[in-house]
Amino acid sequence: MAALGNYLSLIKFSHTIFAMPFAIIGFFTAVEIGGNEPDWMLFLLVITCMISARSAAMAFNRYIDRKIDSENKRTMIREIPSKVISPSGALFFVVISCVIFVVSCWFINRICFFLSPVALAVVLGYSYTKRFTSLCHLILGIGLSLAPIGAWLAVTGEFAFLPLLFSFAVLSWVGGFDIIYALQDDEFDKKQGLHSIPAAIGRKKALWVSNILHTVSAGMIVYAGIEAEFDLWYWIGATFFCGMLIYQHRLVKPNDLSKVNMAFFTSNGVASIVLCVFVLLELYA
Repeated sequence: MAALGNYLSLIKFSHTIFAMPFAIIGFFTAVEIGGNEPDWMLFLLVITCMISARSAAMAFNRYIDRKIDSENKRTMIREIPSKVISPSGALFFVVISCVIFVVSCWFINRICFFLSPVALAVVLGYSYTKRFTSLCHLILGIGLSLAPIGAWLAVTGEFAFLPLLFSFAVLSWVGGFDIIYALQDDEFDKKQGLHSIPAAIGRKKALWVSNILHTVSAGMIVYAGIEAEFDLWYWIGATFFCGMLIYQHRLVKPNDLSKVNMAFFTSNGVASIVLCVFVLLELYA
């Protein structure tokens, strides 16, 4: 059990709440718009894909960044630098998670299976991006934005406009809050020659970029509601989600990062869960 706890800590399993609600939104909106009953085995496969892909991505990130993490005071206590988990153990975990993801996609449908290497290339490739581009935050956003469109494809086997709106909402939302999180390491990144928006343009301008991305995210959430012709329940959830985006920007200042974790984890986790609940109420209440 202790070993399991170490691996759950390695991949920050609790952070699954960021994109998981959007996978659930993608799944059930596809079911309802198609006029079908939920296939619970398919739902379980979608959740398995979501967890395994994210687990692979996070463990790979920790493996690739192990030397960087060992030199950063904030991250040197992570599992690999502190020798709680070996690099080979982390890499083995990545391989197992990737296999589970691909096999799960095989049991869903052909399009998900054929696109599974593309999805893995995106979520694993993110780990290298801060070595050459300050747009790494958006690459992370693209990785998590696959959740709603992937769940939709699992149900329908076809691309559609509505899940793309939710995917763009996730992309800009994640990119925005990852910039806030990266504020903690701007000086370290500069010294190490790593790339991030805070390191490139400074904290104040980085927060403005984050604000713009979150405005785009809010716009996509609104657009999705209009496109789907959702009613009251959805708009309550959408209003709360947008309000939490505003709230997190009130928590973090260029000269005060004491509430970054509250802005990054608490407000965003609550925002996605509440939106998901209200979408389900809109679909089934």
